[in-house]
Amino acid sequence: MRNQSAPPGISIIGRRQFLRSAAALIALPALESFPVLGAAKAAAGSTKKAKNLISIGAYLGWHQNAFYPKEVGRGYKLPTTLAPLANHQNDFTVFSGLDHRAPNGHGAWSNFLCGNTPKAYSMDQVVADQIGQQSRFPSVQLTAGTGEGSKAMSFTKQGIGLPMTQRPSVFYKALFMSEADKARMEYMLRSGRSSLDLVLDDALRLQKSVTRTDGEKLEEYFDSMRSVEKRMERQISQINDPLPTTDYKLPDSDPITPNLLMEAEVLMYDLMALALDTESSRVLSFFIDGLGQVFSFDGVPLRSGYHGLSHHGNDPEMIRDLVSIETAHMHCLNGFLNQLKEKKRPDGTSLLDETIVLVGTGMGDASRHSNADLPTLVAGGGFDHGSHIAIDSNKPDAPLLGDLYITLMQRLGVETNEFSNASRNMNQLFS
Repeated sequence: MRNQSAPPGISIIGRRQFLRSAAALIALPALESFPVLGAAKAAAGSTKKAKNLISIGAYLGWHQNAFYPKEVGRGYKLPTTLAPLANHQNDFTVFSGLDHRAPNGHGAWSNFLCGNTPKAYSMDQVVADQIGQQSRFPSVQLTAGTGEGSKAMSFTKQGIGLPMTQRPSVFYKALFMSEADKARMEYMLRSGRSSLDLVLDDALRLQKSVTRTDGEKLEEYFDSMRSVEKRMERQISQINDPLPTTDYKLPDSDPITPNLLMEAEVLMYDLMALALDTESSRVLSFFIDGLGQVFSFDGVPLRSGYHGLSHHGNDPEMIRDLVSIETAHMHCLNGFLNQLKEKKRPDGTSLLDETIVLVGTGMGDASRHSNADLPTLVAGGGFDHGSHIAIDSNKPDAPLLGDLYITLMQRLGVETNEFSNASRNMNQLFS
């Protein structure tokens, strides 16, 4: 049915525009010829609202003295680490003095997205559970730069750490699967759903014959299984949606060795941009790992491995080499922000305008294993950017990092006034 407000000859066919033929359904990008609700809302003067969330966390932290500007407010001089982002200075805001009042140590790193309780319900999953179901993948977890041990950055409401995809080729294949891959995925999902039904039936029978304590444990188990069930139901319901296509080409092999961290970052950023542009996912997290890899810049190897440099003990030369690695990370991020800013929407806004990019860490000072004063940067999302917002954490009414997260979630349409140990927002400082 043609919409009466559409131009002559144009029909509005909903959020997912596609070409239909006897052989295939092919997803289309947003086109000016198809009026969109966003343009109508903008014309009506509606409140700005972001659609997507990208959370980027560096396991070995960011050296504070090279990350924080010396000046507060606008017009600050870009510090060394952020220098690669010069062409986006008005597209992001730097925050200093924020943290979750969380425990110290690498074991508590997950406080980055979880608040002051490590491995608790992470902010990105709070968002994913409310808005993620509007896309093929409610949330995506990625990593680059192999470290030691099993880690997670995103945690479900039940405190389960979500596994991260390390190989760009695996993520690419999920985004742009063939029809054969699609049929195989549907079979696996439906088979898994059948197995899940049997497990839940058995567990329900067991619950009737156990103690109260065991019954509570089983209820936690049920909650976790129901969460998995809902995710599978969403995936099955979307299995016949039109497949996005791309002419983007991956290299012949995945850069998964530790010394190819930067190469892996570039590919993951490219794929995240494609995921957002094709509306395949609205919530993505990216974990930048690191251990003993020794990088070389301009043909000169650094004097120690990445992890060793993070424990610099205030040695100037080690700090210099550490900052050179962190600056390289920002070069990769700059390419990602470029892509988001270049991708325009029919109403004239960019993909960056509708995407909140959170860059941070759960480690304020890796050299001391301190989780206080976490370097934080927020780009995009339609906020009024261009400032360094410095928080004095010694003041009794100082906001927490969780208060910033509340502001970010509210901008994404999540109705909440609390997160972890935070119960306000930072709207009066950042909007």
